[in-house]
Amino acid sequence: MIMREGGPILYEVSESPSDGRSNQSGSSKKLRCFSWMNAVLPFNMALGPVGTFVQLYILELHGTVIDVSLAITLYNLVGIPSVMLWGFVTDRFYRRRPMIVASFLSTSLVLLFFLAAGSTYSVAFLYTLLSFVTSASITPLNLLILETERRDRWTTAFARFSMLTSAGQTIGLLFGVIWAFFLPLRFFVVPLFIISLTSTCLAFLLVKEPPITFERRVIVMYGHSFLERLKAVPYIFIKAPSFTDFKRIFRTLKYELTGFTPILYLSIFLFYVSSGLFNTSFVPSLQAKGFSNRVVFFITATAMIAQTLSFKYAGRYVKGKSPLRAAVSSLLLRIACYSSIGIAIYMASGLPLLAFTLILYTLAAGLAYAIYYTASNVAVFHSIGDHHQGSSLGVYSALVGFAIVAGSTISGLMSFHLGFHITFTTAAACLICSALLTCWLTGNMPLKKKLEN
Repeated sequence: MIMREGGPILYEVSESPSDGRSNQSGSSKKLRCFSWMNAVLPFNMALGPVGTFVQLYILELHGTVIDVSLAITLYNLVGIPSVMLWGFVTDRFYRRRPMIVASFLSTSLVLLFFLAAGSTYSVAFLYTLLSFVTSASITPLNLLILETERRDRWTTAFARFSMLTSAGQTIGLLFGVIWAFFLPLRFFVVPLFIISLTSTCLAFLLVKEPPITFERRVIVMYGHSFLERLKAVPYIFIKAPSFTDFKRIFRTLKYELTGFTPILYLSIFLFYVSSGLFNTSFVPSLQAKGFSNRVVFFITATAMIAQTLSFKYAGRYVKGKSPLRAAVSSLLLRIACYSSIGIAIYMASGLPLLAFTLILYTLAAGLAYAIYYTASNVAVFHSIGDHHQGSSLGVYSALVGFAIVAGSTISGLMSFHLGFHITFTTAAACLICSALLTCWLTGNMPLKKKLEN
């Protein structure tokens, strides 16, 4: 996500105001810059288990996989314009602390409101509202890293920020496992509310306004910030894409030398359709097989731990193997896992199904996802070039958002009427198509040179 179209942009602010001071002053500045990140850890502890909680709570209220699908679809559907809206607000407001504190506080209140939710529709509404308020802090937090750290420390700062985010989400899921052993699911939001409110207080105390503010386009100018930003939400809008933007991107599809970007976008589109199909029905499928809430939390927590560890090494793997080839290998692994889970859900039950699913889902959502996500985003970063950044990212983001929404919408209906095994094998089929397109890119020399350059 990026900056105001036609507005001023700061590209080369590489030093903080303290650079000319003593080493002691520089160390103090560094500590102050990093200290505000402490507010991110409890916030992500509160958010980490919410997706799993919402699905389990809907099912506990006697909802079906269609109701789960509705909640997830609305969450993703609102997330797209929310990211766009809050990005534009960030560019025009020029203040970070009010937006971050307001987002954290609103998130705390929405979590508390889940206590009063007594129907599947009210849960879906609150989950949708959560999507809107949490997205307000994404861009300010990422820009704050660039604005409070010297350029030569950006990579370290983003790595710390990413670590705190992943650690928080993982701790939250593990807390869900413990909670499900002893206490009712409905009241799980009470400690999440307290944790999120703690994060709000920390943000109010620790976040300081930076001396210089950037607009969103600076994120795209620096590859690491771009990739880390996409980890938070898999789309970035500099401006709202128009029909002309889509036409400009896809009219080059028929030309070999210029077909890299549209083919890459189509392959990623199919990947996210597959993700929407599979992830929307995964928790309901476990519940349908008789697994308890604590088991479901345990499976998702294990996958999150694997994903966090995999992201730590995915960058090096992608760099050594090349992004496109790494993407293909991860897609093949994910295809095998999705199709195998589909067969297991249909044929197995009990402890064998649990062991089988735990291993395969951990590989698919952990290792395979981290490698593909890193590889595909590196490819996107190279594909946008220096021209038409706003329209190219707008088209990409719209496609990703639509793919997730389409996948989650279809998933509930397909699982309810045809069975979970059909949904999971359909998700694998989408990945096969994505892998074929990516393989074509790896075998096309002009397109390979475009990526390498």
